[in-house]
Amino acid sequence: MWRMIAGLILGLGLSASVSTAQTPAAPSFEQTLIAATQADQARYAPLEDLAKQATFTGEIGIAAGRMTRTWQFDRTRAGKDDGGFDSRLWRWASVTKQVIAVLVLQEVGKGTIELDAPLSRYLPKFASANAGKITLRQLLRHQSGLPNPDDTANGAASLAPYYTPGYKGSRDPLSGYCGGPVKGQPGGNWAYNNCDYILAGALLEAVSGQRWAKLVEERIAKPLRSRSLRAFPGGKARTGLIGGKPEPRIDFAAFGAAGGLQGTLGDLLLFDRALMSGALLQPAQLAELWDGQAELGYIALGQWVFEAPLKGCARPVKLVERRGAIGGVQVRNFIAPDKGVAIAVFTDKSEADFAFGEIWQGSGFSHDLLNFALCTAGEPAK
Repeated sequence: MWRMIAGLILGLGLSASVSTAQTPAAPSFEQTLIAATQADQARYAPLEDLAKQATFTGEIGIAAGRMTRTWQFDRTRAGKDDGGFDSRLWRWASVTKQVIAVLVLQEVGKGTIELDAPLSRYLPKFASANAGKITLRQLLRHQSGLPNPDDTANGAASLAPYYTPGYKGSRDPLSGYCGGPVKGQPGGNWAYNNCDYILAGALLEAVSGQRWAKLVEERIAKPLRSRSLRAFPGGKARTGLIGGKPEPRIDFAAFGAAGGLQGTLGDLLLFDRALMSGALLQPAQLAELWDGQAELGYIALGQWVFEAPLKGCARPVKLVERRGAIGGVQVRNFIAPDKGVAIAVFTDKSEADFAFGEIWQGSGFSHDLLNFALCTAGEPAK
């Protein structure tokens, strides 16, 4: 962006004037801007090298202070385009769960929902054998014991029939697949499960009288002036590759409140900023949202919250992480609340084709990206 601005200034002939006085003149606006541009490029050059070395394709964004920086690394297909998609519109996948958890905690703040009440209080028609045993807190922490639509897949690399256009079963949250045979009793170790957030969406609708997607629009997109955040169906979001081949057809509406949002990377960073600043939740509810449980692998409500050592930082850094993947698209959303920094990443490669790695292992793309953004580059110029 700065390169474009500086180029525009030079292209318009706004060159710096030359002073003939013996005392050096103060730098002109144009000189100051060009110097800032060069410093900005130098600060972020290692990030571009990191992405290229990892053969990363997609988009990276860092929000710090009052500034946001984004980088796009696009794949090529023998000179052809990618089918006319909007290169800035992405499926948010399971980052949707992070958004839904915020909506639930807003209701907690209003007193309309209690986190430790049984799910059956709000959804009396829920057919599951666990309906009267699961608390909402357990639901948001994936401790419900409910079935997982992902388990309908016929292999690790195949798409679960639940998410295909031709699915023959019922997706009704209360009486369909999610209300079927349970996998275990609630309250034990967490087990990742899309039914949990499909039910959380149904609960929001029962309590508020509005569709969960409408709540996203009214309580998050509009207040933040987001122009892209919406539930499927919407604009044509970027597709992904699996093993270098186009992903199969996916019925994105099937993900519902577990993964059905889409939007730009910039609007995801906008959401992160609002969450950090307290614009979306009261302090007590934000503390509940980010209450990572060490004995449960630091899972909180709709996200993971933990401290991680980064090579360039003197002390471990508190991180809020939410990841997601659908088909050939992956997303990583990181918030460092104590530093006031958010980092979001989208890639058009599947988990089998691009590995983010685990931060706690001290290496890998996620670790190196966070190390750069939080410990090395410093905040962008104000």
